[in-house]
Amino acid sequence: MNSLRIGVVGYGYWGSKHVRVLGGLPGVEVVVIDAVPARLAEARRVHGPVSCVGSLEQCLDDLDAVVVAAPPAAHADLALTALDAGRGVLVEKPMATSVADAVAMVDLARTRNVCLMAGHTFEYNPAVWKLKEIIDSGELGRILYIDTARLDLGRYQADCNVVWDLAPHDISIVSYLLDEMPAETEVWARRHVGQRHADVAYLRMEFARRQVNAYVHVSWLDPCKVRRVTVVGERKMAVYNDLSDNERVRVYDIGVSALEPDAAHAMPVSYRTGDIVSPYIRFSEPLLVQDSHFVECLRTGATPATPGERGLDVVRVLAATDHATADRHAATVRSLGTAS
Repeated sequence: MNSLRIGVVGYGYWGSKHVRVLGGLPGVEVVVIDAVPARLAEARRVHGPVSCVGSLEQCLDDLDAVVVAAPPAAHADLALTALDAGRGVLVEKPMATSVADAVAMVDLARTRNVCLMAGHTFEYNPAVWKLKEIIDSGELGRILYIDTARLDLGRYQADCNVVWDLAPHDISIVSYLLDEMPAETEVWARRHVGQRHADVAYLRMEFARRQVNAYVHVSWLDPCKVRRVTVVGERKMAVYNDLSDNERVRVYDIGVSALEPDAAHAMPVSYRTGDIVSPYIRFSEPLLVQDSHFVECLRTGATPATPGERGLDVVRVLAATDHATADRHAATVRSLGTAS
């Protein structure tokens, strides 16, 4: 087993989790990189004798790979620095804050022939795998629409709005479930607290091949923590609740059928109800699955399941929401280009 020295840039919410997970993998040595001394002190207190430095430049020559978990605005510069040095890179979502930066990262990774992986953690979640398995089996029938909610109170970000912060998860999940990226998106986003960024937003994404719409609700300003994906099919419906301890996916044998009007006061639809089934899903921590996959790709040269091109695709959708907000109408994602 090849020994790897991996630097984690940014010891914040996600960075600390990466340090914990990577530090537990065989043959991996972790270096914590953060410009804030108090964060380095916390890393030493939590993880013991872990190597800590103040900047990527101080240790890049001694690293085999880099995990970028800094604030989103810094993602591109850090990743490009590491890629240019020939180091494999895993970048937290969103991979970049502009399409141009994301394209530059993908292009440089190809030029240097090194691994670039997008940190789309939910694509490594067994519950999401199960939900996709159910959809692909045809059990739900034709998919009518998908609805997601990612709500919480707090965790305001300084350098991006709630769409760029939270929606990458749901764009990633829904496009993974449907095996395609949206062709068009529109967004309603508003700021209610502070002076800078929208903290509540609703997105509609149109998936042309499947002829399915997905609706995404994200909020930093909600009293209830919600992490839910609902898939509505013609025959059945399924709900993935990431906060559930033992029934993260439920399949509802329930539906609605349209009726031809045959009387002035007839109901326009008929309702059908049946069993609710919760399939067994063996739990594996998604971040552990993701980071283990990153390490495997570094050691074997395999292409990641979420390569840089996947991160670029999601950044294109996020950029389209900015266009839609500015123009106040739907934005065509493909007008911004497609990943090659």
